[in-house]
Amino acid sequence: MKILAIDVGGSHVKILVSGKRAKLEFSSGPKMTAAQMAATVKKIASEAGWRYDAVSIGYPGPVLHDLPFCEPHNLGAGWVGFDFKRAFGCPVKVVNDAAMQAMGSYEGGRMLFLGLGTGLGSALIVESVLEPLELAHLPFKKGLTYEDYVGEAGLKRFGKKKWRKKVAEVVTALKTAMQADYVVIGGGNARLLKKLPPDARLGANNNAFRGGFRLWQSQSHVTRRKHVVHS
Repeated sequence: MKILAIDVGGSHVKILVSGKRAKLEFSSGPKMTAAQMAATVKKIASEAGWRYDAVSIGYPGPVLHDLPFCEPHNLGAGWVGFDFKRAFGCPVKVVNDAAMQAMGSYEGGRMLFLGLGTGLGSALIVESVLEPLELAHLPFKKGLTYEDYVGEAGLKRFGKKKWRKKVAEVVTALKTAMQADYVVIGGGNARLLKKLPPDARLGANNNAFRGGFRLWQSQSHVTRRKHVVHS
């Protein structure tokens, strides 16, 4: 079965079909709706000659029962209630984008995933069971949230040097709070880090796609909680 994995971000949408190595991408931004995303994905996938039987979507917001639960902070409206199955004409699974990257990064034990991008994505996998988290908008310091410190806004506010220190502080604090064995740091801005905190490693660029493919693998060693999937 051919799977099309879609990684939806605040600045770009990246896609890859199973069996291919080179991803395709296009700009997203604060005005992009779900309908626009689906139409553009179908267009560029068709132009590339990609065929697929099912779709996985990593969504930058809360997800419940394979559907967006809240509108995204960094994109346009129209995601909640959108019929992705009808739009793509095939079965679709939707998970939080950090959860999808976490699924592709997992190597056993108790792993905390943190995605450094436009915002802050987070997920925890404990003994092969995925528990997506909502950490980005929790208060951290001086009236600011974790996302305010280590997301794109924090990078612009503090500059790279101070931002790296804030990232190390946040990673260490959240690793301790989650009692994680190790932390995987992914997202587009992870590449800006020069030194990683103890027991942390960088996630590979294609882990989101690997996680998207794993969603459809019947024998995947990562299991999603079925009752609730948060962001």
